[in-house]
Amino acid sequence: MIDKLPATACTRRVAMVRTAALAFAPAGSYAAGRAFPAVPDGSWYQAAAAQKSLAESWGDQPYGAVVVLNGTLAGEGPSRVVKDKDINAHAERVAIRDAQRRLGRADLAGSVLYSTSRPCALCEAAAARAGVSRMYFGPALMDAGPPRSVAQ
Repeated sequence: MIDKLPATACTRRVAMVRTAALAFAPAGSYAAGRAFPAVPDGSWYQAAAAQKSLAESWGDQPYGAVVVLNGTLAGEGPSRVVKDKDINAHAERVAIRDAQRRLGRADLAGSVLYSTSRPCALCEAAAARAGVSRMYFGPALMDAGPPRSVAQ
């Protein structure tokens, strides 16, 4: 049915949904001034899957992640837990650190984290501290929502 609607109808519908989300957003979320993230893009999941393949190629855990800011790849991360013998080198945290290094700043406000699987609580907390706006995971682009710190 949507494919029979004019493009403007879909654009209006997206705008209405976003407006409603802002109206009913809990305190401290998007209503507090954070930009609403773009609709998830499957090509970014494919970029995360490529990082997963890279990790598997060197015998690491099968996880990958990317950080996207303003429609551009800001950071990428294969799991490096086995390779680096570092229990904190989860794909998501590697991608966050890579984005921070590339951008030259710790604040990743407005960015979106795409991961091949649901980020663990510590990765989600790292994303929250970095200011990541939204997380999507898996090939179906499940919406994990805005990241929360462990204490929440």
